[in-house]
Amino acid sequence: MRLRARLAGLVAVLGILVAGAQDADRMLRTLTTRYGNDAQNLYRNWRELVAQGGGQADVEKLRRVNDFFNRRIRFSDDTVVWSQVDYWATPLETIGRAAGDCEDFTIAKYFSLIELGVPPNQLRFTYVRARIGAPDSGITQAHMVLSYYASPSAEPLVLDNLIGEIRPASRRPDLSPVFSFNSDGVFMAGADRPTSPVDRLARWTDLLLRMKTEGYEPLK
Repeated sequence: MRLRARLAGLVAVLGILVAGAQDADRMLRTLTTRYGNDAQNLYRNWRELVAQGGGQADVEKLRRVNDFFNRRIRFSDDTVVWSQVDYWATPLETIGRAAGDCEDFTIAKYFSLIELGVPPNQLRFTYVRARIGAPDSGITQAHMVLSYYASPSAEPLVLDNLIGEIRPASRRPDLSPVFSFNSDGVFMAGADRPTSPVDRLARWTDLLLRMKTEGYEPLK
């Protein structure tokens, strides 16, 4: 059984490498041209993370991806990183700058997990109102996290750049969901089926187009 499991893991890793190989050169050229040689080490670490984790259980994939970006990417506002009020960076852009805001963390984690074999319908970008300060504080701010659903009706696990530990949603009383989305569509808070197509989110469409020009298309 151990040999079979190892072989299955090897096949999964090889599948990831083959699927990503056709555009790897273009991704590296894009990264180096835009951000210089200094960004290459972090890029290679990211690609190693994806290549080596295909045979792991989903919970381990979540942990490794969450830890990688939370530890290696510096939080910074879009106005500082991109000189824009609200910009959705591609994973390659976030790696290149080694910085991003909550949306950039979530985007990078989402597509990395898809490459690792987590089905897109088990992952959602979730917009929340995050409480700031004490439990009785009435101050909130807009925030984005990544939610993982083991099944459509399961309690989601929350991957957040503010807290290193992955927790069930019931252990994040500081977060109030507003709506969520993935490649299947947009979900209103509490819904287990999409209520509208994701193409209605202009930033999502623009994000995928920019990723395509970089040679990165994990949603093929």
